[in-house]
Amino acid sequence: MEKSVVLGIDIGGTNTIYGFITRDGSIIFHDEIPTNGSKPISDLIERISDKIKEFFSKNRQYSLNGIGIGAPNGNHYTGMIQSPPNLSWGCIDIVSLFKEKMHCETLLTNDANAAALGEKSFGLAKHMDDFVVVTLGTGLGSGIFSSGKLLYGHDGFAGEMGHISIDFNGRLCNCGNKGCLESYASATGIKITIKKFLEKDSQNTFLQTLCRDNIDGFLLDKAYDEGNETAIKIYRYTGEKLGQGLALVANLLSPEAFIFYGGFSNAGERILSSARKSMEDNLINSSGKDIKLIQSGLPQGQAGILGAASLIWTK
Repeated sequence: MEKSVVLGIDIGGTNTIYGFITRDGSIIFHDEIPTNGSKPISDLIERISDKIKEFFSKNRQYSLNGIGIGAPNGNHYTGMIQSPPNLSWGCIDIVSLFKEKMHCETLLTNDANAAALGEKSFGLAKHMDDFVVVTLGTGLGSGIFSSGKLLYGHDGFAGEMGHISIDFNGRLCNCGNKGCLESYASATGIKITIKKFLEKDSQNTFLQTLCRDNIDGFLLDKAYDEGNETAIKIYRYTGEKLGQGLALVANLLSPEAFIFYGGFSNAGERILSSARKSMEDNLINSSGKDIKLIQSGLPQGQAGILGAASLIWTK
């Protein structure tokens, strides 16, 4: 008897992760391939199609029940990826393209929503109805669950937490606005912080090293743990700004928890301790002090594909 699996796909600016997932969240197989975002989307679809055929040729006991996709600027309502950053695709109807290629049901959401779905279906938020997943990477994204339902808004683009302003006269964001949370609390934001710190302390060799190379989270973590004052200041400042943004969202939504996922979330309490204090200092309701700030328990790279697969399994 054949067993059904869903293909979960998490499209990133650099790499795309895919996995074949059962209804109970077991990942039968997963891997990643380069996204090659400078090439047409047809190139990625063709390569994923080849991987699908290869999997089922070796695993004939399984059948494909559908495809779930998480992608930057993915719109659940329209099936369109709309001008995703770091990818040269413009606006594409990726759902129709996959349906035409694979002849099976295909659903889409954005990457942060996929991570939130992964947490709700298979992670720390299984028993939560109100929570926010915050993805900390090159940028800052969020997926919001309210009263047990993923919040999409009327046009599918709710949850742009990275672009709420914490300072209307602050840093210029890539989106064109000023003071966006993403421009402080993300890999991009930390890079700007390091440069600004270096302007004030030009002889600081640690800052010079961080500016010269791509930001190395492990190096920053290690320096923090060894008591490096500069590393501590960088993370404290970043956490304070993150906390201001969390307070704005908490005052509006009153979630049970903020769950952090993505590369820079690995900093853990190095950032979250100051974020927690800053959030609590800016809350209007004392009961909000019970809001939990926790790291995702799902392995890096898996929340997105689990959440994408749950689009099919939970529909």
